[in-house]
Order: sequence, then structure tokens, then C-alpha cells
Amino acid sequence: MRVVLVGPASLRQRLRSQLPDNVLVVGEAATISAGRLAASEADACVLLTPEAPDAPSIEPLTTRERQVLELVADGLPNKAIAARLGIGSETVKFHLGAVLGKLGASNRTDAVRVAFKRGLITL
Repeated sequence: MRVVLVGPASLRQRLRSQLPDNVLVVGEAATISAGRLAASEADACVLLTPEAPDAPSIEPLTTRERQVLELVADGLPNKAIAARLGIGSETVKFHLGAVLGKLGASNRTDAVRVAFKRGLITL
């Protein structure tokens, strides 16, 4: 398997030391967006992000992304978030996609879990 390690240097180093022999590290990056670029250039298929409960967000969330995330945590669907913030549903989807990418989350629930663990939101 070919991977790109994403995150702070110290955590990438720790993760690298824990990888099995059949995993080839083809790149490293400090942010998710830089990791995606490195993965596309290296023809790698997996981004690995070290998990650290007290780690700050790799890429900071914008004010609007944080607002969208807080409303997701409150259980609102995209249309209700759009109405509350006075923006379109497609804009909510765009912001939510950015949040998922920055947090390395796979879905809305995972984004809320990661954000809560990192202290970005309170429930």
C-alpha cells in the first residue's frame, strides 16, 4: 500500500515508525490539502493522519465552517442550516465538504466527533 502521511511533523514521525513493512510512504504533508496534492502527484491512494486527542486542527476552520459545524452538531439538516445562516443549500454542502476535509472526517457524525475531541465545538 502507498500512503501520504498528513499532520504535524512529530506525529507523522511517530506514525511512520508504527507502519508495517508492506506500507510504502510516498510523501508527507502538514495539511490535508497539501496531502491530497502529494497523493495525486505520487499516485498514492491513501492519506494517513495520526490521531491525537489534543491535536489542534491541521487546517483551521473558517468562521463560516465553524458555524456550519456547530449547526450540524445541533442535528440540523442542510436546508435548515442554510435558512439559519441565510445561505444556499449548495453553499452549506460546500462548507461541510471543507470541514470534512480539514478534519479528516468521513461523514457529518465523524466531523462532530473529531471537532468535539479537539475542542473545536461543545455539545
